[in-house]
Amino acid sequence: MPPITNDWSLALKPEYGKEYYKKLYAAVNAEYASGKTIFPPADDIFNAFHLTPLSEVKCVIIGQDPYHNVNQAHGLCFSVKPEVEIPPSLENIYKELQEDLGCYIPNNGYLVKWAKQGVLLLNSVLTVRAHQANSHQGMGWEQFTDAVMDILNDQNRPIVFLLWGRPAQNKAARLNNPNHLILKAPHPSPLSAYRGFFGCKHFSQANAFLEENGLTAIDWQIENI
Repeated sequence: MPPITNDWSLALKPEYGKEYYKKLYAAVNAEYASGKTIFPPADDIFNAFHLTPLSEVKCVIIGQDPYHNVNQAHGLCFSVKPEVEIPPSLENIYKELQEDLGCYIPNNGYLVKWAKQGVLLLNSVLTVRAHQANSHQGMGWEQFTDAVMDILNDQNRPIVFLLWGRPAQNKAARLNNPNHLILKAPHPSPLSAYRGFFGCKHFSQANAFLEENGLTAIDWQIENI
């Protein structure tokens, strides 16, 4: 696994010496060395941290685990590379953005623009075997991303958490800092989006919260490529 080199590195340093992380590190490296196809590419595992330093986090979106089809995952939850077809959950995110903020629906699912504005796009589990959803569940990533949530909870500045679906909402138990805003909705998957994701208006609520606290709103519009 590549090192995290920005301010996340110091914050996460206590995790690296823990027994669970040593086992996780060995297990993930063994998976990549095994000849099996693992997503995302190893150099992309920590892209969410590389693109959104801790000091710049304003908003957090939690996914489950990476996309498991070829060329999709690149280390940011819900995001795919520019040339890849937009997955159904992201299509629904775009539909809600259009309804909520009037954003047009772009021709790509590349969310790096959000990450560079302070939106931490974090999966609960950071790796997956090709074509096997949840195949790296229980390997130790959940404990690592719990530690990330604890670090974020300790930041005494306004951060908004968008928690969609039960796996993301399970992380809410770690969040008790009154400086933060926690917004919950069903997952944007086609199986659940109509149960309350559509119409949740999380994007406008997030921007209103940021502006009320003197921060720049997120420009959620992903442009066409």
